[in-house]
Amino acid sequence: MTDNWTELAVNGGPPVRSMPMPSRKAFGKDEMASLMEAAQHYLEDPMDLPYHGRCETAFCDEFVRFMGGGYADAVATGTASVYVALQALDLPKGSEVILSGVVDSGPLNSIIVQGYVPVIADTAPGSYNIGLEQFQAKCTDRTSALIAVHCAGEALEIDEIVADAHARGIKVLEDCSQAPGAMWKGRRVGSFGDIAATSTMYRKSLMSGSSGGIVYATSEDMHHRALACADRGKPLWRTDYDIRDPRTNLFPALNWNADELSCAVGLASLRRLDDTIARRSKFLDGLSERLKAESRVCKVYAFRGSPSPFFIPVHVDVEKLTCSKVTFAEALIAEGIDLNPHYAFLVTDWAYAIPYLPEGTAIPNAVAFRDESFNLFVNENYGERELNDTVDAISKVEAHFGA
Repeated sequence: MTDNWTELAVNGGPPVRSMPMPSRKAFGKDEMASLMEAAQHYLEDPMDLPYHGRCETAFCDEFVRFMGGGYADAVATGTASVYVALQALDLPKGSEVILSGVVDSGPLNSIIVQGYVPVIADTAPGSYNIGLEQFQAKCTDRTSALIAVHCAGEALEIDEIVADAHARGIKVLEDCSQAPGAMWKGRRVGSFGDIAATSTMYRKSLMSGSSGGIVYATSEDMHHRALACADRGKPLWRTDYDIRDPRTNLFPALNWNADELSCAVGLASLRRLDDTIARRSKFLDGLSERLKAESRVCKVYAFRGSPSPFFIPVHVDVEKLTCSKVTFAEALIAEGIDLNPHYAFLVTDWAYAIPYLPEGTAIPNAVAFRDESFNLFVNENYGERELNDTVDAISKVEAHFGA
């Protein structure tokens, strides 16, 4: 840190970093090339743009190879992927579905809209993810399923959770939206449960344009049911099915189909996902080591397994500060570091959700972790300069507010 960084930027001093953090460029030259190839194909093809066309087939086939086998169906949104996967489980109406207390609103809303009772599980201490103990604490004889959320890009201890759930007759839907490609004990997340949902909206590590999703299963029977749930109950796998004859549709369902051009973009994004994960992980590892050596106050969250970093939780030891965690984090923002000072994705904070939750629902572990941490943004274009600036900014703010 240079000597002229004595005054915090939030108080009018010069910031550590004056230029914006690098943008991700998720829609890059490869995505553009894939999109243009698809557009050119359909410009010359006498058939108008379909769904379940060549681009979606290629995207799903590539995703299956990435996962090491199984079956996949692209859908219109991330929420659609959860909604379809949940419907495919064919649960008893009115039964309880356990959900992590740290989650996007899509899974919660899917539970409510489909007529189930959301039961919110706390996270493990010092984490945004649930553990086996937190899952077991919420199981009852009315529990039919668990939506297991892999938050922040970290894999849950999913093998133990799935084994315990299946022993109880409980089905497991893995939500891999923040962790596509993360691994636990050598397997990709999404391959442990009965079915998996992954968002591919524009902010995700794997993206197919503005919005999108994938429903994945290792069972062909589950995949067939998901296909029907995603397209008005149609038995699309049947060779004798006539799409112009709805009399043979299996059950009521909505149309959640993906579009061809989005799948073309997703195909290119998927082909660079391993590199995306590797570059983000390099930054994560470097930051963790630097803060261990150079900070008294901040510590990077220790991800389990092989993560696919979406954001990086950083724990703040407020006992060593003369300010609050939020004040500390907002001072870092003023120094030019992109982060979320106070994570808002805790279900019990949402007023609209409270009437749908069992009385007395509380997630003290999740609240405590949120109140003592901020989430550092990261993407695959973060490099040595961003690492140095982040550590310098933390050191500067820490020196000012240190107790």
